[in-house]
Amino acid sequence: MTLHPNLDPDLRAALEALPPLSYDLNTADLAEIRRARAAACLPPGAGTKVSDVDADGLRLRVYRPAGAGDEPLPCLYWIHGGGMIIGLPEMDDSRISRFVEALGCMAISVDYRLAPEHPYPIPLDDCYRGLLWTAENAAALGVDPDRLAIGGNSAGAGLAAGLALLARDRGGPRLRFQLLLCPMLDDRDDTASAAQFEEAVSWPRGNNRFAWKAYLGDLTDVPVYAAPARATDLSGLPPAYVDVGDLEVFRDEDALYALRLAAAGVPVEFHLWPGAFHGFAGALPDTPIGRRSTAEQIEALRRGFVGGDI
Repeated sequence: MTLHPNLDPDLRAALEALPPLSYDLNTADLAEIRRARAAACLPPGAGTKVSDVDADGLRLRVYRPAGAGDEPLPCLYWIHGGGMIIGLPEMDDSRISRFVEALGCMAISVDYRLAPEHPYPIPLDDCYRGLLWTAENAAALGVDPDRLAIGGNSAGAGLAAGLALLARDRGGPRLRFQLLLCPMLDDRDDTASAAQFEEAVSWPRGNNRFAWKAYLGDLTDVPVYAAPARATDLSGLPPAYVDVGDLEVFRDEDALYALRLAAAGVPVEFHLWPGAFHGFAGALPDTPIGRRSTAEQIEALRRGFVGGDI
């Protein structure tokens, strides 16, 4: 693949030293990609204690600061990415431990079922079921139910945005904040950036189309909870932080969603990272731009746990 001329120089240097990050989902072996992704998970930081709990048949991965006392802690309910078709909570162990150790918070990551074997609404229903269980068992988990945020990366951020709409419309749980990192929001795939990045590092347009088809199946009337960009009413949602790279398919749908949140009266902070590809901060966290992005996310989450405008 030819790298984009506007690619951040540090990202370019890192990418040139690595095997290609992109693959074609239309021709790839999905089972093999899942196995490879699971084998490549990085461990959490030494300052994070990790355990798994059974939430009535749904696995939740719990992260807690090492040495934390008995006081209830703010909690980030996290949803992993992977186009709704790939991934598992362990893939974000390293990233989540950065949040936990920097903020002294807890995090809980949901092991939702994947499409195409389990299409919409199953993945979102799993995420909502895990969120309800977390809120209902907050005391036993050591979670402060008044400081519960949701977040995710890529498809996980899209699920988190759908979850925020679902929680609003079902009357809870109450959410303090939503951390939406390069969210996958719009199945229509008809923005200028979608057309611009037919080929792109990490997540080209063809993969996006494949993943949406796997998730939605034969649905013709797509619900707003499945594709939050379709929602016409964004009022009453928790404050949000949205970020995205400027060299990726999701650039325009994410920018528009952030603007529409603001127009609906939702406090929102939006970051467009110049020269960045999809998922750059997770893939290359030790580059200068990766470190800056992570630091901004941590500070946004810190403010989000406190409440009010971010």
